[in-house]
Amino acid sequence: MDYIITTEQLTKKYKNFTSVNNVSLHIRKGSIYGFLGPNGAGKSTTMKMLLGLTAPTKGSFTIDGRHFPEDRLAILKEIGSFIESPSFYANLTGRENLDIIRRILGLPKDSVDDALELVGLEEFGNRLAKKYSLGMKQRLGLAGALLGRPPILILDEPTNGLDPSGIHEIRNLIKSLPSLCSCTIMISSHMLSEIELMADDIGILNHGRLLFEGSLDDLRRSAKQDGMSADNKLIGDQMLIENQLEDVFLAMVDQDNAARKQRAQL
Repeated sequence: MDYIITTEQLTKKYKNFTSVNNVSLHIRKGSIYGFLGPNGAGKSTTMKMLLGLTAPTKGSFTIDGRHFPEDRLAILKEIGSFIESPSFYANLTGRENLDIIRRILGLPKDSVDDALELVGLEEFGNRLAKKYSLGMKQRLGLAGALLGRPPILILDEPTNGLDPSGIHEIRNLIKSLPSLCSCTIMISSHMLSEIELMADDIGILNHGRLLFEGSLDDLRRSAKQDGMSADNKLIGDQMLIENQLEDVFLAMVDQDNAARKQRAQL
């Protein structure tokens, strides 16, 4: 299997709190990898470690054959990222905001127009960022990540706060990127119902632990074998139809939470 990102027992501790606990990920080249978990599960912390924004307490990771921290700069040149809510200079235009990033990265001038076109903002590039709608700001954040068409994108909840129409727009854009830009995407969310519409593979994180990794079909098979559903009962071969995957995800997290509580009482 051709993995472009792998982590080995990646761990992040803050004093007595473990945010990420021995997480080993395997992200296939050219895929969309959905990184799922409740709020506070450790998704953003994991992504920040991959971007060199916080140092692992333990473990290691490899990105496109390069090792962190020895190859940190080479790794970062291959990654476009969108972590939490993007920030812009409100009194500059969208194009001017992107041009600042372009100059920092040392990219050619035409990369700004290319990124604006990719996210559908070419008509609004000369509008002040403070006049952008929330959906347009999310698109501008994606444009910043796409400058120079990096081979890897790390996107932290890019649909957060959007209305259903905005979510639909961003989802379709993300789905189109691997074929448009020949890239691999790691995208986090706390909603399986959203991720299942775009991801090839998923990883489920809860309280810093990786509960599951594999394809959506693997999740269906795993849940069926475990007898997992909304009411925790098998309901025949049709149990795991598409609209029940959210219940499978929630049941998996609930089981882990119950096991944690039981261990704490021992």
